[in-house]
Amino acid sequence: MHTLKELFGQSAVIMEAVGVFTILAGFALATVWVFTQWHAADKSAVYGEYRRKLGKAIILGLEFLIAGDIIRTVAVSHSFESVAVLGVIVLIRAFLSFTLEYGIEGHWPWKPAARHRK
Repeated sequence: MHTLKELFGQSAVIMEAVGVFTILAGFALATVWVFTQWHAADKSAVYGEYRRKLGKAIILGLEFLIAGDIIRTVAVSHSFESVAVLGVIVLIRAFLSFTLEYGIEGHWPWKPAARHRK
């Protein structure tokens, strides 16, 4: 049983590392992309796409970080305090994900995108 607990603890660390790597890789790829596109005439479109790419990488990384926190809390530490801390962390990260999604897409995740009228 002790070995299984250590395995879950290590998997939580791996999951969190994947989340951090996802954010860093997304930043690097988006930055390389923006340098290849900077010659474009419409700099505001390039900047907007750069923000979207960065935001999506952060949102995906946050999902992995939340998964790691859940694994650690459920499988490793079973105290009320750890569950309360997890709840606060999940709320903060969910808030960040929703606000990033709104900033990227221009609408809340639970609402369909508004169609542009011509």
